Amino acid sequence: MKLVDAHCHFDFPRFDGCRKSELVVAAGKGVVGLVIPGVRRPDWARVQETAREHNGLYYCLGIHPWYVAEHSKADLEHLEQVLQDKPEGCIAVGECGLDRLHGSMEEQHPWFEAQAKLAAQVDLPLVIHSVRTHDEVHALLRRINWSGRALVHGFSGSYQQAAKLVDQGCFIGVGGVITHSRAKKTRDTIGRLPLEALVLETDAPDMAPAGVAAGMNSPVYLRDILVSLSEVRGLSPEQLAPVLLKNTQRLYGAGLW
Repeated sequence: MKLVDAHCHFDFPRFDGCRKSELVVAAGKGVVGLVIPGVRRPDWARVQETAREHNGLYYCLGIHPWYVAEHSKADLEHLEQVLQDKPEGCIAVGECGLDRLHGSMEEQHPWFEAQAKLAAQVDLPLVIHSVRTHDEVHALLRRINWSGRALVHGFSGSYQQAAKLVDQGCFIGVGGVITHSRAKKTRDTIGRLPLEALVLETDAPDMAPAGVAAGMNSPVYLRDILVSLSEVRGLSPEQLAPVLLKNTQRLYGAGLW
């Protein structure tokens, strides 16, 4: 069984001093790789270095909606220059997007749009953070005639919202939320979507699955998410794993894992 964590902040301090051991344990549970999203320019070098130090790790570069106020137009221009050079191991633009619960939506919109257009320009998929903004994300992608690949990570909206995003070319990230029995709406949504639209993720160290302390999530728990997904979908982990791996390769690129 080969599993890929499609969205994991493995560069964060939570993993300092234990990255190698975490990867060894995760590998014992079938995890063959993960993707590290960048969230702010000062962290990009650390993201790149973390990915390059371990086999099977790839990364994205972007500006997260929480940190747009820290950045200027020069940072976007620098991002464009970096991505046009096609740096080794960089397989997407992001994490970028919209968050209704953090900061100003008015300020976030132009940053999200600029990065979405940049992803299209350099022909890379887009990694999207969306918190209570799924309709706005869909509207923006539709307005700019988005026709590429995108991941809406950590999805927890309605089936109708998810279906619209899938129709727009998005994959839906399945994370620790579905391991919680109280997350009935999300579990129902994930249970009804086309299986070909789903990818596994942890969002570690955040979005902890049931039984894991807040802030202590890890790629080690990716298989637990798969087990919960198998319960929701009525298929065995062994049946799901190859489909989810293929989905992740369609999102980020064939042959990466």
